[in-house]
Amino acid sequence: MNAPSYLIGIDGGGTGTRVLLADVHSTILAQANGGPSALGLGVHAAWQEVTALCTAAFNQIGQPLNWTQCALGCGLAGVDNPEWRTQFIAQAPVCQALTVETDGYTTLLGAHSGQPGVIIALGTGSVGVVLNAQGKRKIIGGYGFPSGDEASGAALGLRLAQHAQHALDARTARDAFAAAILSAIGVDDRESMLTWLGNAKQTQYASLAPLVFTHANHSFAQTLLISAGDEIAKMIEALDPTGTLPVALCGGLAAAFAPYVPITHSARLRPAQGNSAQGALRLALCTISTDFHFFK
Repeated sequence: MNAPSYLIGIDGGGTGTRVLLADVHSTILAQANGGPSALGLGVHAAWQEVTALCTAAFNQIGQPLNWTQCALGCGLAGVDNPEWRTQFIAQAPVCQALTVETDGYTTLLGAHSGQPGVIIALGTGSVGVVLNAQGKRKIIGGYGFPSGDEASGAALGLRLAQHAQHALDARTARDAFAAAILSAIGVDDRESMLTWLGNAKQTQYASLAPLVFTHANHSFAQTLLISAGDEIAKMIEALDPTGTLPVALCGGLAAAFAPYVPITHSARLRPAQGNSAQGALRLALCTISTDFHFFK
């Protein structure tokens, strides 16, 4: 094949997917946003969403999608699962180059422009990643819903669903907060709750998370938010016990969670310089550039 004409950065999570289309000099030509492409929701479904968004991006520049002209960098939720990663690569179209990493790692590359640092990614799921000055990385958390992903939208949503169950049973007050959860779920009795629970996945649970912030003065919501802040602090400490690296909170819930990070850790927080899709684009560039590395 000839040298690639395009770079594609793909950020695929449990709530949505972002695609950046760029030329080989990393000049962004188009972008497209769509539905989830986390591998836990199905590898075939992930490729369908990615393909649709890449097609949409190429349509914006008046060109048909031709994978053989493209180098792809992917940051995807679920890549830590070896079987899903293998399946994703096996189903890939023929392209110039393909690099597949976790969305946590591409988030770090975007947040610190490839330089050493710590990120805590807070969205549908959660994960912590560090890249140190020696180029070594470490990932913590991100074990997946429902057993892991503390301080995530799905984890909050799970606790809210439990709170709604208690309200239905009169084990807790059916106040405005509980009523808002039940309304968001669309249930009002035990039977419909059981039906919802039987069908709900991490995305549906995560969709409830905003209610915690809109009812932040409620005692139960306060408990959840303080606990989430403590979990974020624990991740920061585990990733950088020396306290020397910059820390960025990233993801759709980063700004909402920031006020609940304990003051002992909040002073270290820095704004993210870029996002996961931009980090994925850096991966794509790395595949075609022999002299490019993350510490320029």
